[in-house]
Amino acid sequence: MTFTIPNYVNLIINKLEGNGYMAYVVGGSIRDMLLNRVPSDYDIATNALPDDIERIFYDMKRFNIGKKFGTIVISQTEGDVEVTTFRVDGSYIDGRRPEWVSFSSNIIDDLSRRDFTINAIAYNHKTGIVDPYGGREDLKNRIIKTVGNPEERFKEDYLRILRAVRFSTQFDFKIESLTFHAGKRYGANISKASVERIVTEFFKILLCERPSRGIRIMENMEILNIVLPEIIPAIGFDQKNPHHERDVYNHLLCVLDNTPPIIQVRLAALFHDIGKPHTLKIDEKGIGHFYGHEKLGAEISKGILKRFKCSNELMEKVYILIKEHMNHHADFKEKGLKRLIRRVGKDEIFNLMALQKADIKCSNKNASIDHIMEREREIKAILNNKEAYEIKHMDINGKELIDLGFEQGKIIGDILEYLLEMVMENPELNDKDVLKKMALDFRVAKNFKS
Repeated sequence: MTFTIPNYVNLIINKLEGNGYMAYVVGGSIRDMLLNRVPSDYDIATNALPDDIERIFYDMKRFNIGKKFGTIVISQTEGDVEVTTFRVDGSYIDGRRPEWVSFSSNIIDDLSRRDFTINAIAYNHKTGIVDPYGGREDLKNRIIKTVGNPEERFKEDYLRILRAVRFSTQFDFKIESLTFHAGKRYGANISKASVERIVTEFFKILLCERPSRGIRIMENMEILNIVLPEIIPAIGFDQKNPHHERDVYNHLLCVLDNTPPIIQVRLAALFHDIGKPHTLKIDEKGIGHFYGHEKLGAEISKGILKRFKCSNELMEKVYILIKEHMNHHADFKEKGLKRLIRRVGKDEIFNLMALQKADIKCSNKNASIDHIMEREREIKAILNNKEAYEIKHMDINGKELIDLGFEQGKIIGDILEYLLEMVMENPELNDKDVLKKMALDFRVAKNFKS
């Protein structure tokens, strides 16, 4: 097989070889090229020591991200490349990093410390492919398998258990039996990894083409309760409602798979009905109802994302999507749609539509999304016509009201809100002179002081 290595990566290899050292492209980039995928980044392994790497690349931008572990980042316009000295790792005392590393002159030593066989492959144009652990065969057979003893590999870094799930989900590969059972045996130790590392892997799972596969593997491996205990009550929870063909858990996973790979949408999909097991009310006909589950689900999601140490921006986006997801039952007129856009935001309104379409599709086979499609068209028309749905869109502002003689304070906000209500209902009113007259008339009607 011919590997296409970008010029900026070959430049680094050529400089290392030109100075008498070996250099190989290693890991995920080789795996991706063998799968006919375009790598997102490239790593190089070499027998050059860290000081040698710094000397050779003295004239290039470098980052010392882990020199004691042998890694120097060489930064170029086209991208960053991690260059790491061949090494053998010592004991992993914290379930994440080795207590010590020993630099080596042998690429096989370096590949022996890697997590999975499919990531333990190296290549350069002189030697060709170096694959001591059968990674190519496992790629062919679509198998995720650790390098060597899976228990030892997972004890070195418990996050590798979640990485096995992620690779299985990402590539639609099966986790080899010994690797799976070792992951199940040691899965509780994932909690020893930092929250940030856990969330990075979990979010990568959520952004896969079929994320439900990863969630189900986590469930079967008995690590879902470690990463996301809040979803456990949804498993097998009967909705007792003729409009829902699935239990809450399987409904959530269906919606998850049917939403676009945008992290706030995928999170909202996974969490949108997470409040249902806590809000079930059964009426006199034996039919289940879940009044307020969207508000409770939004609050639960906020707690989860706080634990995940997510940004306030992401928390708010997910919160709003979940809180608003049930409004597809509402019969919005144009003014109501403008209020909805204002609440959700122009940048997220179509994400809400995507969530609602998936939610409806996954409820029952006879459900229709025609009303959501029509709502989308109406919202696009509002936005394309630049119709006002926020105060800032009006042809008048607070300063101009003060210039009209209104006192600074709460009255300004009250009048602007009143004017916006009128403009949302009648867009032709959005004219400065008209708005000024309306403001003055409103003052007279309400007997406000000037």
